[in-house]
Amino acid sequence: MPRFLWRRLLTTILTLLAASLLVFVVLNFLPGSPAQVILGTQATRAAVRELTVKLGLNQPLWMQYLHWIGGLLTLHLGRSYISGQPIAPEIGSALSVTAPLVLLGLLVGVAVAMPTGVVSALRHRRASGTILAAATQLGIAIPNFVLGILLIIVAAVYLRLLPASGFTPWTTSVVGALQSLALPAISLGLVEGAILSRYVRTAVLGVLSADYLRTARAEGMRRHQALLRHGMRNAALPVITVLGLELSGLVIGAVVIEAVFTLPGAGSLLLSSVANRDLIVVQDLVMLVAAVVIVTNLLVDIMYRVVDPRIGLGS
Repeated sequence: MPRFLWRRLLTTILTLLAASLLVFVVLNFLPGSPAQVILGTQATRAAVRELTVKLGLNQPLWMQYLHWIGGLLTLHLGRSYISGQPIAPEIGSALSVTAPLVLLGLLVGVAVAMPTGVVSALRHRRASGTILAAATQLGIAIPNFVLGILLIIVAAVYLRLLPASGFTPWTTSVVGALQSLALPAISLGLVEGAILSRYVRTAVLGVLSADYLRTARAEGMRRHQALLRHGMRNAALPVITVLGLELSGLVIGAVVIEAVFTLPGAGSLLLSSVANRDLIVVQDLVMLVAAVVIVTNLLVDIMYRVVDPRIGLGS
Protein backbone atom coordinates (compact mmCIF):
# COMPACT_ATOMS: atom_id res chain seq x y z
CA MET A 1 0.00 0.00 0.00
CA PRO A 2 2.73 2.63 0.76
CA ARG A 3 4.40 1.86 -2.60
CA PHE A 4 1.09 2.32 -4.38
CA LEU A 5 0.49 5.63 -2.59
CA TRP A 6 3.94 6.96 -3.39
CA ARG A 7 3.53 6.13 -7.06
CA ARG A 8 0.11 7.74 -7.28
CA LEU A 9 1.29 10.82 -5.35
CA LEU A 10 4.25 11.23 -7.70
CA THR A 11 1.97 10.89 -10.72
CA THR A 12 -0.45 13.42 -9.22
CA ILE A 13 2.33 15.95 -8.57
CA LEU A 14 3.69 15.62 -12.10
CA THR A 15 0.17 15.98 -13.52
CA LEU A 16 -0.41 19.12 -11.45
CA LEU A 17 2.85 20.61 -12.73
CA ALA A 18 1.90 19.81 -16.33
CA ALA A 19 -1.55 21.32 -15.82
CA SER A 20 -0.09 24.49 -14.31
CA LEU A 21 2.28 24.89 -17.25
CA LEU A 22 -0.55 24.39 -19.74
CA VAL A 23 -2.82 26.89 -17.95
CA PHE A 24 -0.05 29.49 -17.75
CA VAL A 25 1.01 29.15 -21.40
CA VAL A 26 -2.53 29.22 -22.80
CA LEU A 27 -3.63 32.27 -20.82
CA ASN A 28 -0.45 34.24 -21.39
CA PHE A 29 -0.48 33.73 -25.14
CA LEU A 30 -3.97 35.17 -25.52
CA PRO A 31 -4.02 38.33 -27.64
CA GLY A 32 -4.20 41.69 -25.91
CA SER A 33 -2.56 43.25 -22.89
CA PRO A 34 -4.01 43.38 -19.36
CA ALA A 35 -2.45 46.84 -18.95
CA GLN A 36 -4.23 48.03 -22.10
CA VAL A 37 -7.54 46.64 -20.81
CA ILE A 38 -7.10 48.34 -17.43
CA LEU A 39 -6.17 51.75 -18.88
CA GLY A 40 -8.59 51.66 -21.78
CA THR A 41 -8.18 52.12 -25.50
CA GLN A 42 -7.33 55.82 -25.16
CA ALA A 43 -4.22 55.21 -23.02
CA THR A 44 -0.83 56.21 -24.37
CA ARG A 45 1.87 53.64 -25.10
CA ALA A 46 4.02 55.11 -22.33
CA ALA A 47 1.25 54.64 -19.77
CA VAL A 48 0.62 51.07 -20.93
CA ARG A 49 4.35 50.30 -20.78
CA GLU A 50 4.63 51.79 -17.28
CA LEU A 51 1.69 49.73 -15.97
CA THR A 52 3.08 46.59 -17.64
CA VAL A 53 6.33 47.05 -15.74
CA LYS A 54 4.44 47.74 -12.52
CA LEU A 55 2.47 44.51 -12.89
CA GLY A 56 5.64 42.56 -13.62
CA LEU A 57 4.40 41.50 -17.05
CA ASN A 58 7.60 42.68 -18.73
CA GLN A 59 9.59 39.87 -17.13
CA PRO A 60 10.44 36.72 -19.10
CA LEU A 61 7.63 34.17 -19.12
CA TRP A 62 9.68 31.58 -17.23
CA MET A 63 10.23 34.06 -14.40
CA GLN A 64 6.53 34.92 -14.31
CA TYR A 65 5.70 31.20 -14.22
CA LEU A 66 8.08 30.47 -11.35
CA HIS A 67 6.78 33.47 -9.42
CA TRP A 68 3.20 32.29 -9.94
CA ILE A 69 3.94 28.69 -8.91
CA GLY A 70 5.79 29.91 -5.83
CA GLY A 71 2.78 32.00 -4.88
CA LEU A 72 0.45 29.02 -5.31
CA LEU A 73 2.63 26.81 -3.11
CA THR A 74 2.84 29.46 -0.36
CA LEU A 75 -0.82 30.56 -0.78
CA HIS A 76 0.33 34.07 -1.74
CA LEU A 77 -1.80 34.38 -4.85
CA GLY A 78 -0.81 37.94 -5.68
CA ARG A 79 -3.05 40.92 -6.31
CA SER A 80 -5.80 41.47 -8.82
CA TYR A 81 -4.76 43.44 -11.91
CA ILE A 82 -8.07 45.30 -11.83
CA SER A 83 -8.81 46.04 -8.17
CA GLY A 84 -5.30 45.75 -6.76
CA GLN A 85 -6.70 43.74 -3.83
CA PRO A 86 -5.19 40.44 -2.60
CA ILE A 87 -6.63 37.50 -4.52
CA ALA A 88 -6.51 34.87 -1.74
CA PRO A 89 -9.30 36.41 0.42
CA GLU A 90 -11.43 36.96 -2.69
CA ILE A 91 -11.09 33.32 -3.79
CA GLY A 92 -11.60 32.13 -0.20
CA SER A 93 -14.86 34.05 0.01
CA ALA A 94 -15.99 32.60 -3.33
CA LEU A 95 -15.09 29.05 -2.25
CA SER A 96 -17.21 29.42 0.88
CA VAL A 97 -20.14 29.43 -1.53
CA THR A 98 -18.98 27.04 -4.27
CA ALA A 99 -17.53 24.27 -2.09
CA PRO A 100 -20.72 23.74 -0.02
CA LEU A 101 -22.79 24.01 -3.21
CA VAL A 102 -20.80 21.23 -4.91
CA LEU A 103 -20.85 19.00 -1.82
CA LEU A 104 -24.59 19.48 -1.33
CA GLY A 105 -25.15 18.77 -5.02
CA LEU A 106 -23.10 15.58 -4.68
CA LEU A 107 -25.15 14.48 -1.67
CA VAL A 108 -28.38 15.13 -3.54
CA GLY A 109 -27.08 13.21 -6.55
CA VAL A 110 -26.02 10.18 -4.50
CA ALA A 111 -29.27 10.24 -2.51
CA VAL A 112 -31.22 10.14 -5.77
CA ALA A 113 -28.99 7.75 -7.72
CA MET A 114 -28.43 4.93 -5.26
CA PRO A 115 -32.04 3.96 -4.43
CA THR A 116 -33.26 4.75 -7.94
CA GLY A 117 -30.54 2.71 -9.63
CA VAL A 118 -30.84 -0.26 -7.27
CA VAL A 119 -34.65 -0.40 -7.40
CA SER A 120 -34.78 -0.03 -11.20
CA ALA A 121 -32.25 -2.89 -11.49
CA LEU A 122 -34.13 -5.16 -9.08
CA ARG A 123 -37.41 -4.46 -10.89
CA HIS A 124 -36.06 -4.07 -14.43
CA ARG A 125 -38.63 -6.47 -15.90
CA ARG A 126 -41.56 -4.74 -14.23
CA ALA A 127 -43.48 -1.57 -15.02
CA SER A 128 -42.10 0.28 -11.99
CA GLY A 129 -38.50 -0.39 -13.07
CA THR A 130 -39.24 0.78 -16.60
CA ILE A 131 -40.81 3.98 -15.28
CA LEU A 132 -37.79 4.70 -13.09
CA ALA A 133 -35.42 4.11 -16.01
CA ALA A 134 -37.48 6.45 -18.19
CA ALA A 135 -37.48 9.10 -15.45
CA THR A 136 -33.68 9.00 -15.25
CA GLN A 137 -33.45 9.41 -19.01
CA LEU A 138 -35.66 12.49 -18.73
CA GLY A 139 -33.42 13.83 -15.96
CA ILE A 140 -30.34 13.38 -18.13
CA ALA A 141 -32.01 15.28 -21.00
CA ILE A 142 -32.78 18.38 -18.90
CA PRO A 143 -29.82 20.81 -18.47
CA ASN A 144 -29.23 21.83 -14.88
CA PHE A 145 -29.73 25.54 -15.61
CA VAL A 146 -33.18 24.82 -17.14
CA LEU A 147 -34.07 22.78 -14.07
CA GLY A 148 -32.84 25.66 -11.91
CA ILE A 149 -35.15 28.11 -13.67
CA LEU A 150 -38.09 25.71 -13.22
CA LEU A 151 -37.31 25.34 -9.52
CA ILE A 152 -37.18 29.13 -9.14
CA ILE A 153 -40.61 29.46 -10.72
CA VAL A 154 -42.20 26.69 -8.64
CA ALA A 155 -40.42 26.73 -5.26
CA ALA A 156 -39.46 30.40 -5.01
CA VAL A 157 -42.09 32.36 -6.96
CA TYR A 158 -45.27 30.32 -6.51
CA LEU A 159 -44.70 28.39 -3.28
CA ARG A 160 -42.33 30.95 -1.68
CA LEU A 161 -40.47 28.18 0.13
CA LEU A 162 -36.89 29.18 -0.66
CA PRO A 163 -35.06 32.29 -1.94
CA ALA A 164 -34.77 32.62 -5.70
CA SER A 165 -31.38 34.32 -5.78
CA GLY A 166 -28.61 35.81 -3.68
CA PHE A 167 -26.67 34.37 -0.79
CA THR A 168 -26.87 34.87 2.96
CA PRO A 169 -23.31 34.81 4.40
CA TRP A 170 -22.48 31.96 6.77
CA THR A 171 -21.47 34.45 9.44
CA THR A 172 -24.94 36.03 9.29
CA SER A 173 -27.04 32.87 9.39
CA VAL A 174 -26.11 29.24 8.76
CA VAL A 175 -29.77 28.39 8.12
CA GLY A 176 -30.08 31.29 5.71
CA ALA A 177 -26.94 30.18 3.86
CA LEU A 178 -28.28 26.63 3.52
CA GLN A 179 -31.61 27.98 2.27
CA SER A 180 -29.76 30.06 -0.33
CA LEU A 181 -27.92 26.95 -1.55
CA ALA A 182 -30.90 24.59 -1.45
CA LEU A 183 -32.35 25.24 -4.92
CA PRO A 184 -28.94 25.48 -6.66
CA ALA A 185 -27.83 22.21 -5.01
CA ILE A 186 -31.03 20.45 -6.06
CA SER A 187 -30.58 21.76 -9.62
CA LEU A 188 -27.06 20.34 -9.74
CA GLY A 189 -27.78 17.14 -7.84
CA LEU A 190 -30.91 15.96 -9.67
CA VAL A 191 -29.27 16.03 -13.08
CA GLU A 192 -26.05 14.41 -11.86
CA GLY A 193 -28.11 11.90 -9.87
CA ALA A 194 -30.01 10.89 -13.01
CA ILE A 195 -26.71 10.28 -14.83
CA LEU A 196 -25.22 8.33 -11.92
CA SER A 197 -28.41 6.29 -11.53
CA ARG A 198 -27.89 4.75 -14.97
CA TYR A 199 -24.44 3.51 -13.97
CA VAL A 200 -25.74 2.18 -10.66
CA ARG A 201 -28.49 0.29 -12.51
CA THR A 202 -26.01 -1.22 -14.98
CA ALA A 203 -23.57 -2.22 -12.22
CA VAL A 204 -26.30 -3.86 -10.13
CA LEU A 205 -27.69 -5.72 -13.14
CA GLY A 206 -24.23 -7.11 -13.81
CA VAL A 207 -23.89 -8.29 -10.23
CA LEU A 208 -27.37 -9.86 -10.19
CA SER A 209 -26.35 -12.21 -13.01
CA ALA A 210 -23.10 -13.28 -11.31
CA ASP A 211 -22.61 -16.92 -10.26
CA TYR A 212 -21.83 -16.14 -6.62
CA LEU A 213 -25.12 -14.25 -6.25
CA ARG A 214 -27.07 -17.16 -7.71
CA THR A 215 -25.29 -19.43 -5.23
CA ALA A 216 -26.30 -17.16 -2.36
CA ARG A 217 -29.91 -17.26 -3.51
CA ALA A 218 -29.75 -21.05 -3.80
CA GLU A 219 -28.78 -21.11 -0.13
CA GLY A 220 -32.11 -19.46 0.73
CA MET A 221 -31.31 -15.73 0.67
CA ARG A 222 -33.69 -13.28 -0.97
CA ARG A 223 -32.39 -11.39 -3.96
CA HIS A 224 -32.09 -8.02 -2.21
CA GLN A 225 -30.45 -9.69 0.82
CA ALA A 226 -27.88 -11.42 -1.38
CA LEU A 227 -27.23 -8.16 -3.20
CA LEU A 228 -26.68 -6.16 0.00
CA ARG A 229 -24.49 -8.81 1.64
CA HIS A 230 -22.41 -10.04 -1.30
CA GLY A 231 -22.93 -7.86 -4.36
CA MET A 232 -22.82 -4.18 -3.43
CA ARG A 233 -19.04 -4.02 -3.01
CA ASN A 234 -18.48 -5.35 -6.53
CA ALA A 235 -21.21 -3.08 -7.89
CA ALA A 236 -19.56 -0.11 -6.19
CA LEU A 237 -16.34 -0.31 -8.24
CA PRO A 238 -17.64 1.17 -11.54
CA VAL A 239 -19.87 3.57 -9.60
CA ILE A 240 -16.87 4.99 -7.74
CA THR A 241 -15.20 5.84 -11.05
CA VAL A 242 -18.28 7.61 -12.34
CA LEU A 243 -18.74 9.37 -9.00
CA GLY A 244 -15.28 10.89 -9.35
CA LEU A 245 -16.15 12.12 -12.84
CA GLU A 246 -19.49 13.44 -11.59
CA LEU A 247 -17.73 15.50 -8.92
CA SER A 248 -15.70 17.16 -11.65
CA GLY A 249 -18.91 17.76 -13.59
CA LEU A 250 -20.49 19.34 -10.53
CA VAL A 251 -17.60 21.79 -10.24
CA ILE A 252 -18.03 22.83 -13.88
CA GLY A 253 -21.83 22.92 -13.59
CA ALA A 254 -21.60 25.18 -10.56
CA VAL A 255 -20.27 27.95 -12.83
CA VAL A 256 -23.57 28.07 -14.74
CA ILE A 257 -25.78 27.50 -11.70
CA GLU A 258 -24.14 30.36 -9.80
CA ALA A 259 -24.98 32.66 -12.70
CA VAL A 260 -28.63 31.49 -12.68
CA PHE A 261 -29.04 32.03 -8.94
CA THR A 262 -26.66 35.05 -8.74
CA LEU A 263 -24.44 33.39 -6.15
CA PRO A 264 -21.10 35.09 -5.35
CA GLY A 265 -19.11 31.89 -5.85
CA ALA A 266 -16.01 30.86 -7.78
CA GLY A 267 -17.97 30.56 -11.03
CA SER A 268 -19.20 34.14 -10.85
CA LEU A 269 -15.70 35.33 -9.94
CA LEU A 270 -14.26 33.42 -12.90
CA LEU A 271 -16.74 34.89 -15.37
CA SER A 272 -16.20 38.45 -14.16
CA SER A 273 -12.41 37.98 -14.23
CA VAL A 274 -12.54 36.70 -17.81
CA ALA A 275 -14.70 39.67 -18.83
CA ASN A 276 -12.24 42.10 -17.21
CA ARG A 277 -9.21 40.14 -18.48
CA ASP A 278 -7.89 39.83 -14.94
CA LEU A 279 -5.56 37.00 -15.99
CA ILE A 280 -3.94 36.36 -12.62
CA VAL A 281 -7.34 35.62 -11.04
CA VAL A 282 -8.33 33.45 -14.02
CA GLN A 283 -5.07 31.50 -13.74
CA ASP A 284 -5.58 30.83 -10.05
CA LEU A 285 -9.21 29.75 -10.47
CA VAL A 286 -8.57 27.50 -13.50
CA MET A 287 -5.64 25.89 -11.70
CA LEU A 288 -7.85 25.34 -8.66
CA VAL A 289 -10.45 23.54 -10.79
CA ALA A 290 -7.72 21.44 -12.44
CA ALA A 291 -6.31 20.54 -9.02
CA VAL A 292 -9.76 19.44 -7.81
CA VAL A 293 -10.16 17.15 -10.83
CA ILE A 294 -6.66 15.67 -10.51
CA VAL A 295 -6.88 15.11 -6.74
CA THR A 296 -10.34 13.58 -7.20
CA ASN A 297 -8.82 11.02 -9.58
CA LEU A 298 -6.23 10.20 -6.92
CA LEU A 299 -8.94 9.69 -4.31
CA VAL A 300 -10.89 7.47 -6.72
CA ASP A 301 -7.84 5.24 -7.18
CA ILE A 302 -7.38 5.02 -3.42
CA MET A 303 -11.04 4.13 -2.96
CA TYR A 304 -10.65 1.39 -5.57
CA ARG A 305 -7.87 -0.12 -3.50
CA VAL A 306 -9.88 0.18 -0.28
CA VAL A 307 -13.04 -1.38 -1.74
CA ASP A 308 -11.20 -4.21 -3.47
CA PRO A 309 -7.56 -4.79 -2.32
CA ARG A 310 -7.16 -7.43 -5.07
CA ILE A 311 -6.88 -4.67 -7.68
CA GLY A 312 -3.22 -4.15 -8.43
CA LEU A 313 -3.22 -0.40 -8.94
CA GLY A 314 0.44 -0.18 -8.01
CA SER A 315 1.60 -2.22 -11.01
